[in-house]
Amino acid sequence: MPVVLSDLSFSYPNGRVVLSHLSASFNAGRTGLIGANGSGKSTLLRLIAGAARPTSGSVTASGEVGYLPQDLTLGTSGTVASLLGIAAARDAVRAIEAGSVDPAAFDAVGDDWDIEERAREQLGRLGLSHVGLDDPVGRLSGGEAVLTALSARLLRRPAVLLLDEPTNNLDLDARRRLYAAVEAWPGVLIVVSHDRALLSLVDQVADLSGGELRMYGGNLEAYEAMLATEQAAAQRAVTAAEADVRREKRDLLETQVKQARRDRMGRQLAASGSIPHIVAGGRKRAAQVSAGKGREVALARIADARERLADAEDALRDDAMIRIALPGTAVPAGRTVLTVQGLDAPWAPWHTAAGEPGDPGRLAELIVRGPERIALIGPNGAGKTTLLLALAGLGGSAGPGPEHGATPAAGAGNVAVAALSVRRNAAVGYLPQRLDILDDALTVVENVRAVAPRATVNDVRAGLARFLFRGDRADQPGGTLSGGERFRAVLAALLLADPPPQLLLLDEPTNNLDMASVRQLSQALSCYRGALVVVSHDVPFLHSLGITRWLRLDRDGRLADAWPPSPPGATATVAPYG
Repeated sequence: MPVVLSDLSFSYPNGRVVLSHLSASFNAGRTGLIGANGSGKSTLLRLIAGAARPTSGSVTASGEVGYLPQDLTLGTSGTVASLLGIAAARDAVRAIEAGSVDPAAFDAVGDDWDIEERAREQLGRLGLSHVGLDDPVGRLSGGEAVLTALSARLLRRPAVLLLDEPTNNLDLDARRRLYAAVEAWPGVLIVVSHDRALLSLVDQVADLSGGELRMYGGNLEAYEAMLATEQAAAQRAVTAAEADVRREKRDLLETQVKQARRDRMGRQLAASGSIPHIVAGGRKRAAQVSAGKGREVALARIADARERLADAEDALRDDAMIRIALPGTAVPAGRTVLTVQGLDAPWAPWHTAAGEPGDPGRLAELIVRGPERIALIGPNGAGKTTLLLALAGLGGSAGPGPEHGATPAAGAGNVAVAALSVRRNAAVGYLPQRLDILDDALTVVENVRAVAPRATVNDVRAGLARFLFRGDRADQPGGTLSGGERFRAVLAALLLADPPPQLLLLDEPTNNLDMASVRQLSQALSCYRGALVVVSHDVPFLHSLGITRWLRLDRDGRLADAWPPSPPGATATVAPYG
């Protein structure tokens, strides 16, 4: 068995249990590891990779393990060759070719005499032919850095490959290439992802939820079909168990009514004097004993029925739904909420205009009216985040501006970024990629009140309840929230703001969200009646929003209307590894 988990447990030093007594095995093939935020998916990958040690139990992996973490950190001073892990072998080959006979150089090369050619070939497989081995890592875009780091793992041809949310920050073309690389991988591959197109390529799904790891054969679609069947059966079991509890309670009530009737008749008979007192007393004691035994039996049957109900409810998943009404966000169909001018000029410092202004298809002006839903797509590094920041009034002419840490902007006004002029005629809500608009020191209630100061505490709590923050959960400090809770708290702060946003600007909102949270986001946005501009590479998610207009921003700064892309699959071809 390439990867075996044996009674594996992991806890943090503060005592919080993440994984408990997991046993499973992963053979050759592609496994999609899914589960809610905070269920321990990333922790499990780190344990398999040897980056963390289990609290108890063991994990064994046969052969080398290649691990691409979600929070990839790269030094900006190194070269692409060093990131690929080939710098030493490459330098040694060059030294030997120059005449060196140093044994250390031959040791550094080993069997990797063709390492430079293999590295270029691997980069080409992932669409990085333009990246040079001597290029500084700091010049790579986020997507290029992820693909280069993946190339480093693939070059080593490990027996086990672990990928944690590898499609985050990848544009559509890069995703397709990654899908193809995954489909061509011949060994053991375990991937944590919420990307439906990627999960459609796996051979099995490992579901980590409720402290258990369950395996389902087939891809995501097959898993969802099997899970739906299981949940339908679980719901039927809950319904039957609830009926059993009601029946047992009804039987107990009927027994008690009959016993009360017999007791009353016995008292009446004894009072009439028709039977001796000693006989009446005996009958009374016998009736009390019988009634007591009957009640004990009935209560035991009710307890058994309740236990069956609890077991049935445990099997039924709690897929809580966000259900909100946002009448204040409604925008009439003809009302203009956003006007952007100067789009045919180089609106960001590093852009050069593609040809002359007025090129066919090139937008010089963008007008958003009513409840339009606009998707902004394009390759990594095109400047989509910068444009979104400018639309929110958070950019600046000196450069791309703060990508993260921005707060929701409200109100109307004008802002110019270089040649770009933006006029907003409605309250704006901006959701940055990292969901870092919360104050970690404040509770969830206090965070929402900070953006809705006129709302009462009761009003805020009522609103938060619709985002699944009920009771004490609304009093948790922002810094203690899990990933899924933080997402819902940020969404609540965004949508419950005063004034309510009538224009939402969302930057890669599904990054790092589990599939349940993505569904909850879609549910919340289905209630939103304002205008929406969303930057995302998650095409299935965009389709779920009912996008009415698709815009594409290219690296040369050209913004144009685009055809809606189909949900992506493994359309690129990659030769088998080996």
